[in-house]
Amino acid sequence: RGIGADLTPLPALPEAHLVLVNPGLPVPTGSVFARFEAAVGTEESGLTPMPDTPDFAAFAAWLGRQRNDLEAPAIAIAPVIATVRAALHATPGCHLARMSGSGSTVFGLYATGAESAEAATRLAAAHPGWWVRAARILRPVD
Repeated sequence: RGIGADLTPLPALPEAHLVLVNPGLPVPTGSVFARFEAAVGTEESGLTPMPDTPDFAAFAAWLGRQRNDLEAPAIAIAPVIATVRAALHATPGCHLARMSGSGSTVFGLYATGAESAEAATRLAAAHPGWWVRAARILRPVD
């Protein structure tokens, strides 16, 4: 919460996979926060708690109801972030595409490793200048 300094432990996460994409354009964090603060101030974002033991569908739905307040200011600085987000969202199996942190990396959320691997392959071929990687969300070991 806040500027990322207030951390809350999460419950166990379900198996989930990502595609991370960075278009290779730096977006200075200070500039993003300056645009954010100028637009809305620094009030609490009001994110909702995650369900205690979500399956993938519940996790994806919960994450879809959250927001990244820095996304609009970052897109104003680097409109390619919106292009990356749209490209990820258009891949088969993508449940959600959103900017990570203050930019310019964007993630797509997938239920399976096969879906994320296929999406990463397609995106890397279509956009050879972008950094593209499939990954699994790490979960704590019981």
